[in-house]
Amino acid sequence: MGGFACTLNTDCVIMKERGEVEIVEIRRGVNSFFVGDSEDKPLAAMTFVLTDEDVITVEHTYVADELRGQGVGRVLLEQVADWARRENKKVRPLCPYAKAQMEKDERYRDVLHP
Repeated sequence: MGGFACTLNTDCVIMKERGEVEIVEIRRGVNSFFVGDSEDKPLAAMTFVLTDEDVITVEHTYVADELRGQGVGRVLLEQVADWARRENKKVRPLCPYAKAQMEKDERYRDVLHP
């Protein structure tokens, strides 16, 4: 793992599958948190819009086949929730995945938009 560094506005997540360790870098783009080299063609992304001064609307979650089942969607949602907390905003999940996760997991209650 030497030589791999996360930069400002990114988070590193260590994913494990079948004994293999992979580091996934989560980046914040203009309208998404994403994995990959480009916000335009991500390997995984949670897209959002700022709909009000204090509301982040999550519109869509995408995870490429090669990353599915590894918790990448959950990590993207955690990034959105952490950002909302830092900015004193609420999250309105229109995306079915984000909505289901936020409604069932009490960790998101503080940022879930009514």
